[in-house]
Amino acid sequence: MGYVRFGIHEGRPVVVSGDADIVAEKMLKAINIAAWDSLPIIKWTFRESHHYVWDKVSNTALVTWDDYVVHLNMDNIDGKVFLKGVIVEEKLKNDIIKKAWKYWCNDSYWLYAPAKIFDPGTTRRMAIDKTGKEGLLVTYEHGGVTPGDQYLWFTNSQGLPAGYKMWVGIIPVGGVYASFDNWQKLPGGALVATQHTFSLAGAQVNLTNVVGGHSWADVGYDENPIKL
Repeated sequence: MGYVRFGIHEGRPVVVSGDADIVAEKMLKAINIAAWDSLPIIKWTFRESHHYVWDKVSNTALVTWDDYVVHLNMDNIDGKVFLKGVIVEEKLKNDIIKKAWKYWCNDSYWLYAPAKIFDPGTTRRMAIDKTGKEGLLVTYEHGGVTPGDQYLWFTNSQGLPAGYKMWVGIIPVGGVYASFDNWQKLPGGALVATQHTFSLAGAQVNLTNVVGGHSWADVGYDENPIKL
């Protein structure tokens, strides 16, 4: 309620007419979605605290933070957990896997959100915010951790995302803007934004050590480090 009282909260955008899928396709072309889809391995760090290695082919990941190492299968939200090198069993294992999954859903979205605008369960419509600025409104009807999340994307003339406003379950304020900056080109030409600055308090999400490859050697491993 405090956010609303101080005028920070923004109501949800108003849907208007327009061919949203044409705008969405232009955005995918701008980030080179074909190159992204063909890149099988990605490694990155989220806010210098959560570290990921993602095998896109098998949809599995190595997720590490603090003293935890989780070998995660995203298809069934299961895997193996190690704490200080010792395998963890029973309830603690399940709790840590759930935590790793929540981290994954949030942190990976910042890595490749533009590539997810045609995910199953999404709808795309043109909409305007309270200032009358038009953008592409993407709604996630189900999936992830907080279904019902909405993002109003704004792009430049080439279709490359400049940022979006969010109406999401994990932020109690509607309409917070996050920029998409410091674009990095991965092998093959796919583009990912590695810096995001929020309109609320100037907070930032930074992605570092972003590396993509077609082999494990490309990302610094002799073999697949994900053991399930």
